[in-house]
Amino acid sequence: MAPTAAFPFIEVRIVPPPAPLAQRSPGVIAVVGKAPATADGGSAPANTPVRIETLDDAVTNFARRQAGNVVRNALYNSLELAFLQDPRPAKVYGVKVAGDDYAAALSGLEAADDVTMVSLANESSVGNPAGAGAPTGLHALKAHVETMSAAGQRRIGFAMVNPATEKSPTYVADITTAANPLKSSTSRMAMIAARGADGDAATAAMAAVAGLPVHHSIVLKKIRGVAIPVAKQYSPAEIKGLSEANLTPIIDPTLITGESLHFADGRLFTSDASLLHVDLVRTLDQIEFMLRAGLIGLVGDARITKPGMTLLKTQVDGILGPLKRQAVIDDYQIEIPVLDILSIPEVARTATDTSIVTAARADRTVDLVVTVTYGPAVSRLLVTLVAKF
Repeated sequence: MAPTAAFPFIEVRIVPPPAPLAQRSPGVIAVVGKAPATADGGSAPANTPVRIETLDDAVTNFARRQAGNVVRNALYNSLELAFLQDPRPAKVYGVKVAGDDYAAALSGLEAADDVTMVSLANESSVGNPAGAGAPTGLHALKAHVETMSAAGQRRIGFAMVNPATEKSPTYVADITTAANPLKSSTSRMAMIAARGADGDAATAAMAAVAGLPVHHSIVLKKIRGVAIPVAKQYSPAEIKGLSEANLTPIIDPTLITGESLHFADGRLFTSDASLLHVDLVRTLDQIEFMLRAGLIGLVGDARITKPGMTLLKTQVDGILGPLKRQAVIDDYQIEIPVLDILSIPEVARTATDTSIVTAARADRTVDLVVTVTYGPAVSRLLVTLVAKF
């Protein structure tokens, strides 16, 4: 066989750069609500997520203008509240409900994989869990966020207690009892209490949270666009009682000048005390997504060898290091048991070490333990005032 000719002397093989990492903003919300099936409900089809960039988009898709004025409905009003928050959510979706079928509308939202928070427009009916039929009311929201989160698309549902419930000596107990069926054992629901609110407090609260960095506490953060008459606002005892029941009261704090509404607490409506606060769960959700997106490129490429496992550890460092520098987390540790063993000379390994490496290579499975230290914001200050003469 004749040797290959020297011409064209230089051959260049182009290796394309690696694909960019998947990104997901933690501030993407979806508002699912009722709008008329007529022209008054806009042009968007039911059960279909529509991205809303401006309020004009909201009018076109979910309402209409008549003589220069918007013909309003529950979904449009809630979207308007979302846009009033400052800072605003990164992205807003609207989904029109066909009749009362929230479950079908939420099902249409399943493929929108960038959504992190969901609300039902001005809905306070608890509804019923899934039985012979689909779940209804706020039960549909709870089922949706828990199911999607279990499937890997982490979401938090924002709901509200009935704002029309009148003040009474048993108000806190009554509200808590009514809301209890919506408590999420997986910390996927936030329950907003805003007695006498003139708008959708759940969507306003959700949009306000979406505008915050994930590690920022929501305590005393401002909610815009909703008003509560002074006579309807919560007393100190009610604020404490609701907060301790893991509901989030909306208040006008005396110590903040002016008239404005704020979160009185930052809890999720959950039975899991270890995942109680909104900022903690949002931070963990974001870190989880970043790890999955940042490590997917190593699957099928990183070998179960010392260099391959070192590459894996370096990749995780590259994901968590910036979060530590930005003070999202206080510290982190990475443990890869196989790497620890592969760092030991083969002759010095125990039988257990050899068994672990053999099993990892046979199953092509590597255990990776990431421990993050989270430094939460202060929610309560205990001040001791000492007087002296």
